[in-house]
Amino acid sequence: MTALRLFALLAAIVIPAGALSAADAVPQSAEQLRLTFAPVVKQVAPAVVNIYTRKVVRTVSPLLNDPFFRHFFGGQMGIPQERVQRSLGSGVIVKADGVVVTNNHVIRDSDEITVVLADRREFEASVVGTDERTDLAVLKINTGGQPLPVLPLGDSDQLEVGDVVLAIGNPFGVGQTVTMGIVSALARTSVGISDYRFFIQTDAAINPGNSGGALVDLKGRLVGINSAIYSSGEGGGSVGIGFAIPETMVKPVLASITSGGKTVRPWLGASGQPVTAEMFQSLQLPRPYGVLVNRVQTGGPAELAGVKVGDVITQVNGHEVDDPAALRFRVATLAVGSQAQLTVMHGGVERQVSVNLAAPPEQPPRDTAEIAGHNPFTGVTVANMNPALAEEMGLDAGALGVTIIKVQPGSIANRLQFQPADTILKINARTIGSVADLRAAVAAEAARWTITIRRSGEVMTVSIGG
Repeated sequence: MTALRLFALLAAIVIPAGALSAADAVPQSAEQLRLTFAPVVKQVAPAVVNIYTRKVVRTVSPLLNDPFFRHFFGGQMGIPQERVQRSLGSGVIVKADGVVVTNNHVIRDSDEITVVLADRREFEASVVGTDERTDLAVLKINTGGQPLPVLPLGDSDQLEVGDVVLAIGNPFGVGQTVTMGIVSALARTSVGISDYRFFIQTDAAINPGNSGGALVDLKGRLVGINSAIYSSGEGGGSVGIGFAIPETMVKPVLASITSGGKTVRPWLGASGQPVTAEMFQSLQLPRPYGVLVNRVQTGGPAELAGVKVGDVITQVNGHEVDDPAALRFRVATLAVGSQAQLTVMHGGVERQVSVNLAAPPEQPPRDTAEIAGHNPFTGVTVANMNPALAEEMGLDAGALGVTIIKVQPGSIANRLQFQPADTILKINARTIGSVADLRAAVAAEAARWTITIRRSGEVMTVSIGG
C-alpha cells in the first residue's frame, strides 16, 4: 500500500492532470518517475564551504582563589594553563573575490579560521566584521586573484510556507551534506536566537556544524543562513525544527560590513507595543495586529515625518507588521538614508507616512569608562546611553542612563552578577544620569550599597554590603 501511494505521488508530480494524452499518462520508464535535485545541488554546492576554527583558552587554577593555597604557593599557581579549543561550521561564498558569510557564533573569539572549499582547497580567513545582534559574520579569504564560485542571493520575502528548500553544510564535521525539506513557517519570532527574531523555519535536517551554511530555493538562490535547531536529548541532533536567518536580513548586514567594517542600521526613532485582542476594537482596527506607538523620540526620523504617540503602524513598505519584533526587523532590512513607507492607522483612518531613515546619533557622547577601585561596579565598562549605543545593544533608545557594555570575568561586578545591557539608574538614592554621576557615586565610601538597575525592561533594586 505504501509503495502504491508513493508511486501515485511521483506520478502526480511529473504528469499534470489533463495535460497529457491517454497514451502518455502511464510512465514508460523509471526515468519518467525520477525526481531529483541534483542540478540545483551541482549549481550551488561549490559555493558552500566548511569552516574550522582554533582558539587558545588560558585558564588559571580555581584553587588560587583559596587564601590557604595562596599563602603557601604564592603566585606560582597563577601561571595560566593553555588548551586548544576547536569548533566547526559552514559558510557561503557571496562574492567571487573571497567574501564569505557565516554565523558569528561559529567564529566568535577564534584565533585562527580555516575555510575549506568543496574542491578541498584550504585558505586562512580574516574577519571583515561581525554583527552580534543578527548572529552574522563576514570573512575574507585571499585566493591570489582566482575567482571563486558564488551563491547568488534570492528573495526570502518571496518564500511561502510549503516551498521546498535545501540545506547545505558540514554537519558533525562529516563533510558537505545536502538535506531537503519545506518551509514550515515564516517570520518565526519566538526563537530567542538573536535580537532580530524573524526566522525561516524548515524541517530540512540541520545539525551541529550546519551553522552558517546555505538554505537555498529550487532556483539555486540563497534564501537564508542556517543558524539553529531545536533538539532533544544530549545528542543535539535535528528533530525537524531548524531556523535560518532570512536573506532580507543577510543582505543589508553584508552590505554594511563590506563597505565600512561594521553594521550600521537605520534609526526610526519610534517604538511601541503589540496590539492585543483586548485592544484592537477600541483602536478601530479590523483585527489585532500592528504596533501601537507609545514613544516617539524628539528630533527623530519618525517625529519629523509626523508619526505620533497613539498611531498604529501596520505596514512597512507594503509588508505587514504584527508586532514590535516585525517592525524592528523590517526597518533593519533597509539602508541608512533610504525611505520607509509606513502605513499608519489612527482613529480608524489610514494614512501613508514617508520616513527618511537616518543613522542613530551619538548624542550624548558615550564617555566610555572602566570602573576601578573597590565597589560593586569594579570591573565593568560603562557608557552614556544614546540612540547609537541602544541600536548596537538592542535597548530602548529613549531610555536614559548609564549602561554596562562589558563585565570583566572574575571581577567584583561579575561575582555580583551584573550583566552587559544593565542600565544603572540609582546608587544610594542618587540618580545616575551620566558616567560622571556614576564615577562620583562609587568614589564615595559606603557601608551598604542600594542599587537600582533596569534589566530586560524590568526595574530592580538590590542591596549589597560594602
